[in-house]
Amino acid sequence: MELTTVWFILIAFLFVGYFVLEGFDFGVGMLVGLLAKDEKERRVLVNTIGPVWDGNEVWLIVGGGAMFAAFPEWYATLFSGFYLPLFLILIALIVRGVAFEYRGLRDQQEWRDRWDWAIIIGSFVPALLWGVAFANIVRGVPINESHEYVGGFFNLLNPYALLGGLLTTSVFLVHGAFFVALKTVGDIRVRAHAFAQRLGAVVAVLAVAFIGWTAARDGDLAVWVIGGVAALAFLGGLAASMRDRDGWAFVGTAVAIAGVVAMLFVALFPDVMPSTLDPAFSLTTENASSTPYTLKIMTWVAVAFTPIVLMYQAWSYWVFRKRIGVQHIPA
Repeated sequence: MELTTVWFILIAFLFVGYFVLEGFDFGVGMLVGLLAKDEKERRVLVNTIGPVWDGNEVWLIVGGGAMFAAFPEWYATLFSGFYLPLFLILIALIVRGVAFEYRGLRDQQEWRDRWDWAIIIGSFVPALLWGVAFANIVRGVPINESHEYVGGFFNLLNPYALLGGLLTTSVFLVHGAFFVALKTVGDIRVRAHAFAQRLGAVVAVLAVAFIGWTAARDGDLAVWVIGGVAALAFLGGLAASMRDRDGWAFVGTAVAIAGVVAMLFVALFPDVMPSTLDPAFSLTTENASSTPYTLKIMTWVAVAFTPIVLMYQAWSYWVFRKRIGVQHIPA
């Protein structure tokens, strides 16, 4: 297997991890305004992701860094062409991170309410725009012979991309609700299950539409298979939720998200950014990659350090594995 293919798979793996892990804390952030009935319950929700949200964002940093080093042309075209949506995502992530740290610094409800809105909006914006961005990457954008994006912001707001954005936002809400059910006790756990089951039917329709549209565009059997597995996993998660199987419900949505992201990368390969102007202008794993020597050095570094990072993050989830409830929140 060529190193360009290895690094395409590794970048896909990093974004799968990012969407699975950051997906549930985006969902929990949005649920602060939907599930919690009082300040103690809002603190419960924030505390479920408090120890892990910043670690989850490391996957994005590493994925972006890997893209920059392994496929600099892809990085340059993506970050220049998608400048506005990626800038909005960055601002939302910054505001959201600040909100987690600042909401408890004053014992004033108005102060906390403002930061809660920052958490909600800072979670909603990336959840929506990541779906729009990745759908556009797979669909293709206007790229000229110099590998420069020549479209505008509204080129990105096409029906397929908007469907992708709606899907990521809604599935992250369900994924987040299942994480809340997995990590809490009492009434808030019951409401999380009920919310996920109500929204789940809508998400299932959106997922089938998006997976079908993607597979029909690509026509590859692997895309149909992976998309089908993702849909079945989501339905399995809903079924587990109805039986109060918190862990399996969360696993179901995690596998569904991982499947959809993997499906998008399979549909994309060997392109990394298809051109809608002329297929010859498309960026591929070959014409967008770094030199073989650079990829070789990066591969050895990844082999050495990736297991360490994975073990550390797994350890942090193990340490903070216990459930919490309002009884654990001091006055």
